[in-house]
Amino acid sequence: MTDVQVLPTADALARAVAERLVARIAAVQAEGRVPSVALTGGTIANEIYRAVAGLPSADVDWALVDFWWGDERYVPADSADRNDRAAELDLLDVVGVDPARVHAMPAADEAHPSLEAAAAAYAAEVREHGSGEFDLVLLGVGPDGHVASLFPHFPQLDVWDDIAVGVTDSPKPPPERITLTFPALNRTREVWFLVAGDGKAEAVARALADEGSVHETPARGITAEPSTWWLDEGAASLLPSRRAR
Repeated sequence: MTDVQVLPTADALARAVAERLVARIAAVQAEGRVPSVALTGGTIANEIYRAVAGLPSADVDWALVDFWWGDERYVPADSADRNDRAAELDLLDVVGVDPARVHAMPAADEAHPSLEAAAAAYAAEVREHGSGEFDLVLLGVGPDGHVASLFPHFPQLDVWDDIAVGVTDSPKPPPERITLTFPALNRTREVWFLVAGDGKAEAVARALADEGSVHETPARGITAEPSTWWLDEGAASLLPSRRAR
């Protein structure tokens, strides 16, 4: 099942997702499980994290949530380019998450001999400390339709036998990244796409179309259900239901 939620503005989108995220984590904990959430980076994601940090969340024990990442820029650990750095400042450090449950992807200044070895180390961590599936995967979508660091026509789109792989020539700087693969991202009980701005509208329309190629629009490779597309009016503007207005 795919649900499309359209909010009037990016701010409204951030607030709505933040409220639903807190409720989702609380619901998993109420089942007696430790929630496992894969985070994403990007402008709207960081707005959502700030909104979550500002919400009352007495029903959530933040020390009992496992956080992972769908992808990461392979730069030094203290670089402002890293997705985890923004998430820490905007959310994780604010709400009191247990650092042992924050599973950051390796950084370029850590003791890994290569990008490929760093990706393999993260895959090993998912196998050792993961629960077998995520409760929730958060994903942004680029104007080219990419998700995580799975870019159009890149060979990583065809990796089906590994959890995490390196990317050496990203069309967006920095060029080196680590990304979870489609099989890893799709091992989730639920996936949310977080998309704001009319610059993403064409990619959203392609991803939600009845037909299309994963190699042209990698977001189509995310097949986990249920899925929710959280959009603002700009990102939704080229969907048939909006153009018919």
